[in-house]
Formats: sequence, structure tokens, C-alpha cells
Amino acid sequence: MTDQPQYRDRSVLIHGKFKSEKWDFEDHITPPVTTSTAFRLRSAERGAEGFKQFANPELDRATTHPIYIYERLDDPCQGLLEETLAFAEKGEIAVSFATGMAAISAAIGIHVKAGDHIVLHKTIYGCTYGLVTHWLKRFGVEHTFADFLTPGGLAAAIRPETRVVYFETPCNPTLDLVDVRAVAKEVQEVNDSRTPNERIATIVDNTFATPFCQRPLTMGMDFVVHSLTKNLGGFGTSMGGVVIGPRSSETELLLFRKDFGGSIAPDVAWKVLNYGVPTLALRLERQQQIARRVAEFLDLHPKVKNVRYPGLDSFPQAELAREQMRDIDGNFAPGSMLYFEMAGEAAESYERAVRVINRIAERALCVTLAVSLGQIRTLIEHPASMTHSVIPPEDQMRAGISPGGIRLSLGIEDPGDILSDLEDALSRA
Repeated sequence: MTDQPQYRDRSVLIHGKFKSEKWDFEDHITPPVTTSTAFRLRSAERGAEGFKQFANPELDRATTHPIYIYERLDDPCQGLLEETLAFAEKGEIAVSFATGMAAISAAIGIHVKAGDHIVLHKTIYGCTYGLVTHWLKRFGVEHTFADFLTPGGLAAAIRPETRVVYFETPCNPTLDLVDVRAVAKEVQEVNDSRTPNERIATIVDNTFATPFCQRPLTMGMDFVVHSLTKNLGGFGTSMGGVVIGPRSSETELLLFRKDFGGSIAPDVAWKVLNYGVPTLALRLERQQQIARRVAEFLDLHPKVKNVRYPGLDSFPQAELAREQMRDIDGNFAPGSMLYFEMAGEAAESYERAVRVINRIAERALCVTLAVSLGQIRTLIEHPASMTHSVIPPEDQMRAGISPGGIRLSLGIEDPGDILSDLEDALSRA
């Protein structure tokens, strides 16, 4: 419809596009979930046309009614979710995957070959560290970890063979912020002197912030990746991932997904589409309110050395946080994650963190010891020995991951009960 009104983001995230080529809704308010791995082809010619259509850069998937063939290639639930996620991040296209790590592997994988080089910020998720240092190195792709927070740190690490610059913001688990616009400007200056085949692609993991809190593509990034398992899914029931970027990357991402077998299951895509994304704004608004209260409580606690939360005035990068982390209505949106370090020297801090974690595991109802994040339940974990344990201790220290550091993902429980559980655990530290 040419006269379709313009609606705000939070409405579109609930209803999706007014009309989609991915599915003939007819009378459905909620799109049905597909349960068939293969689709009936009414003729040999239609089958041939479907294979010709798949991952064809000459066809626009947004306006061409797809011929569905096989679930690993494409299906209606995937397509509808991808349309919504591309809208949420203000990207041209989105391609969904079975997990967040499958999405990260694809986003990097379509840009590198043996002999190429990747520059990464020094603080990244443990499994991303493993992917780069073990698997990609094994395949002949080199890497350098650099400090993107130090002026000149990124530029010094870029080589002629560099093809990807990768980082998270906020970083997992330290909540450090990378200045997205500054990275985009620095890489663009390098790309200005390169041929298209030598161009560096910028990729940012936006899982901690979500599209509700910030949209890096609008700040100059080429690609955004997410773990749909986290806030975009929201309920901790299913795994998924997504890469969002320019239309020119769609063919390679689809072929990567097809050939490496990282397709998201239709029922998972359906859950994220119908439960996760529509409730994202409501959940994050409450989670942020609770995170602020918890951060203020921890900031004053005598057994806590320091607290890292972008919403605190004491946050070292508070100015950047207020500039960069803005929700879909333009309000400051510091997110629902925080990181705090127990007081004492390294050994004492570590022992205190273990006691806090164990007390939570033994007694707490509203704070759960678990390694995921972004759920309606408040989750706590010890990165140094859990999510980031694959990183050697000396690299953990360089990345700012303390032996006594604790990561907290705030849910939507009663904030008084969350504080009570934390107070009880800290009293035993």
C-alpha cells in the first residue's frame, strides 16, 4: 500500500511489516509455524526456478515471493523474523542462524581466507576468542588483539592483509564501551586508499545492548551480529543468531548458512518473532530500571571494589555511553548488564567471588547461577572460570577480566528480592 502510515519502531516490532512476501497471512494475526522440512514443488520447472532463485543476487528477497524448497535453505518463519530484525537494526538485510556463534562465524567467514588477518578488540566473548585463536588460525587466518580504547591502538594493528575489524560494545563481560563512530571513521580512512577486494569489513556484536539500546549500523558499521538466545529471544528457551548488514552480503551469508548447515529451526524463529522481539522494549525498560538500582546498591557495598554499569554517573565512559546508547525513542539506554569486582587482592577477590556465587547457587530464588544472559530471570556467573575460561589467565588480565569479577544479567523479578538475594550472598563473602 502506497498510503501506509508511518508507525513507531515499537509498534512495528510487534506487528511486523504491513505486508510481506514471505507469507500469505490471509486471516492470521499470528503467523503459523512451519513444521515441514521440505516443501511441495508443483512442477519440475517450479523446482528449477526455486533453486535458481535461492541466494540469487539479482533478486530482491524483500519484494520477490519466495519458492520454498528445503528448510535449511529458507522457510517462512526465518524470512519473517529476518525482515523484522533488519528493520530493528536499520539494516538492509538479515540472515538468521542456529546460534549466535554460527552467526559470528558466518559474518567473519564470508570475509576471510587463508593469509588474511583480523583485528579484534582485546576483550571479547570466550567462544569468539576460541573461534579466532584456534579454528580460524588453523585455517590460515591470522589475528591481532588490540586496545580499541587507546588512541592509535586499532590503527597500529591494521596490516595490508587485514580484512575484518571485530569488537563488542558493551564488551563481554567488562562493559567497556568501544566508540563505534570513531572505529568506523578510522577504518574508512584506511579503506579510502584500498581497492574493493582489499576493503576492511567492520563487524560489531550488539548482543549486550540489543537494537533497543543502540543501532551500530546507523553509526557507520558494516555488520551487526546478535545471539538471539539472549535479549532478542528473552525467555531462555531457544538458541539462535543473526547477521544484519548490506544487501550485497546476502548471497554469501545465505550460501554460508546452507553449506555449513547453520540454519535456525522454524519453531525457534517463530518464538523469537512472536514472543521475543515484540516484548523487547517492555522487558528492557524494566530491566534497565532494576539494573540501575542494583548497580547503585553494589557501588556502595563495602565488599565490592568497583561496579561497571553504563548507567552510573561513576562509569568511566559515562559521556560516551550517553552519546552512543540511545533507545528507539532517543532516550539514554544503558542496558541490563553489569559487572562488578569483589574487594581485595587477586586471590582474596577470587575467593570472595566464589563464596558469593556459591551462596547464590545454594539459597537464592531471584538470582540464578547460569552462564547465559538477557532473560526475564536474573542470572549471575564468574567469567574468569566460566564463559571466558578458554582465555589464558594472562590474556584475561590484559582484557580487564578480573579473578574476582562477577557478571550480572538483570531480569524482571521484584528488585527488592534481587537485592535481598545479593545482600545475603555478599554478607558471606
